[in-house]
Amino acid sequence: MNNFWNNISRYPRFFISSLVGSILVILTPFKNLFKIKKFRIVLIIFFIFFFILLYIVIKNMTGL
Repeated sequence: MNNFWNNISRYPRFFISSLVGSILVILTPFKNLFKIKKFRIVLIIFFIFFFILLYIVIKNMTGL
């Protein structure tokens, strides 16, 4: 039974490390594009547009 609880206690650590690894893998291409000067402006505009769109969607979903 002790082995069971030991395995259960490892799952949150595995979940967090998997989540962090996935985020790093997803963000690496953006980091590489950010090094190129002409793509830097496009990425900044894209992120601003993304967050504005996200704000509008959440605002409409909540009915505020």
